[in-house]
Amino acid sequence: MVAIGLIYVIRLFFLQVLDSSYKIEAEINAIEKVVDYPYRGLIYDRNGDLLVFNTPVFDITVVTKEFKLTDTVLFCNRFGITPEEFKKLMVDIKNPKKNIGYSRNKPQTLFKQLSLEDFAHIQDYMNDYPGLYTQARTVRSYSYASAANALGYIGEIGPKALEKQSDGYYKQGDYIGQSGLELYYEKELRGKRGVKYIMKDVHGVLKGKYRGGVFDTISAPGENLISTFDIDLQQYGEKLLQNKIGCVVAIEPQTGEILAFISSPTYDPNLLTGRKYSANYKELEKDPYKPLFNRPLMAMYPPGSIFKLAQAAVALQEGVITDKSRFPCDKTLVNCHNHPSPQDLRGAIQWSCNPYFYMVYKKMISQDKNPNKFKDTEINFDEWRHNMLTLGFGQKMLVDLPSSKSGNIPSNAYYDKIYGDLHWKFSTIYSLSIGQGEINVVPIQMANLAALIANKGWYITPHFIKSIGKDGHILEEYKNKHVTSVEPKYFEPIIDGMEQVVLGGTAYWLKIKDIDICGKTGTAENPHGDDHSVYIAFAPKKEPKIAIAVYVENAGFGAMTAAPIAHLMIEKYLKDTITRKPLEDMILNKNLLHKVKVKP
Repeated sequence: MVAIGLIYVIRLFFLQVLDSSYKIEAEINAIEKVVDYPYRGLIYDRNGDLLVFNTPVFDITVVTKEFKLTDTVLFCNRFGITPEEFKKLMVDIKNPKKNIGYSRNKPQTLFKQLSLEDFAHIQDYMNDYPGLYTQARTVRSYSYASAANALGYIGEIGPKALEKQSDGYYKQGDYIGQSGLELYYEKELRGKRGVKYIMKDVHGVLKGKYRGGVFDTISAPGENLISTFDIDLQQYGEKLLQNKIGCVVAIEPQTGEILAFISSPTYDPNLLTGRKYSANYKELEKDPYKPLFNRPLMAMYPPGSIFKLAQAAVALQEGVITDKSRFPCDKTLVNCHNHPSPQDLRGAIQWSCNPYFYMVYKKMISQDKNPNKFKDTEINFDEWRHNMLTLGFGQKMLVDLPSSKSGNIPSNAYYDKIYGDLHWKFSTIYSLSIGQGEINVVPIQMANLAALIANKGWYITPHFIKSIGKDGHILEEYKNKHVTSVEPKYFEPIIDGMEQVVLGGTAYWLKIKDIDICGKTGTAENPHGDDHSVYIAFAPKKEPKIAIAVYVENAGFGAMTAAPIAHLMIEKYLKDTITRKPLEDMILNKNLLHKVKVKP
């Protein structure tokens, strides 16, 4: 009996004096864990203008075990909802299928993202309802109604993203980048959350910090981003593209920094913030002109005549032509508009001669490397395709935005599947010579072509961010030069030809005083309606500061819509003024939406 008594005494001493775990567990039952959400990093343009910032909002959470309600009508009147809406909210909260991880002992979100003004109306009523708590958050706000497709938006994390996360950072109800830069730079922008432990009594009244705050952690704000955007150029380009479907990408050739990135039609990024996010998203998603579709990265188009510049570069490198090579404008081969004939390479670019590039491509694909003409075609086609890949086509441009498409430079296997092995040759694929047929490019690849020609054979992958955080670093992949398979000397005649396009060729009427613009018009065939208007350019000719690609759907000749937009944006960027107001007015007043066939 004495031994048993000693055992009980020792055990009680251990539990009551030495072991504090039961005391801690008891305390935990009277502690509220409050997440301290960090401020998300800000985003600026290249000149220091603030593009994206944070606005404080408040979530109202409910612990259903504690929540007592005697007058539902009064509650609904105070909080600005109907009894039916309130009933549905509570049913959804308690539904474990809709609200995964529901617990009647944990806070559940009742009202989301109340503004300061809305919260002020209900703040005095909060103490009347046990079980209701306030959670401070921030939402994104945008200084300009511009660049929505690039900046992206944030939203509540979904069940699949919760399951796939690798670091366990996010909990249900958290917000995360859903698209654009907000998604790509999520880890840099999100910061680090903190936690505060608050004591409360049996009535739920807060009594101060638990253990003096010894277990609290402080949140750390996310890193700020300096983007490559020139917001003035971006806004001007969006204005020019109003009432048109298409896109513009402008790049600084020496750095690969994206100056403007326009997808039209676009939308105000402020629509996808706050309490009306879901309703506004549904409206944008139903819009037949698809403003959420990121055309510069995801639309795959036939390039048309701008592809002749790539053909010329590869042909010079392969040695099948020189810059002096001449071919007559033989319209029995492929259709062309009237111009002086025959032309050398510079003249063929100046006048965009289709038969010239038909013959150039034929010489490339029909080089005598094998006695079997079909095998010969395959060998030469492989070499041609390799060169095109080094020019940035046929593969994803690894820009710092998600969901980029690769376009299409067809392969031997592609044609073998259609026609059979050794059953196709130049006459089967001649439409590739002028940027038609199976070739597809995305607009950012077009802008990159202009940049690499300006650089005479190299480029840095286009990107949106030039500085991250206080130390101003950028991702390593946006520092490296990509050198093409074409030697620098072969770009000289191509650049001369592009200059002649503006001085006296297909875009002669668009000259701008004191700016040497090198450009190339394109008209891409469209089986579903009017042809697409295409143009790429860079300026000035020496030490280029801007390279640009414009693609406008159903707008006809490249010189009539795409080229004027490009020249106006070049002048805006280089001179910060517009000298040709009638040209600007013509573009601003041009409405092409009626030409676009959309699904109802």
